[in-house]
Amino acid sequence: MSDDLYSLPAEGAKFQQFCGGNLQGEHEACVKFAKIPGSKSAYVLTDSKPEGAGREVRYSAAELDTFVIGYAKERGLSL
Repeated sequence: MSDDLYSLPAEGAKFQQFCGGNLQGEHEACVKFAKIPGSKSAYVLTDSKPEGAGREVRYSAAELDTFVIGYAKERGLSL
C-alpha cells in the first residue's frame, strides 16, 4: 500500500453510510466511507452535511481499527 493514501484515485468507490445523531431537519447527518478501489486496505471517509461537501479523509485499515477500538472504549461501547 502506498504511504500517501491521498495519491490513490478514489473514482468508482462504493460508499456506505452510517447515519444518526442529527435529527433536527430533513437531512440526517451521515458518515460515508468506502474502500479505495484497487487498494488492499485504504479507506476514504466523507461527511454528508452540506458544510462538509467535497472534504475527505483517508486512513489505512489499521488506522481505522485503532480509532474504532479506542473510540468504542472511550464511549463505553461494546463491539
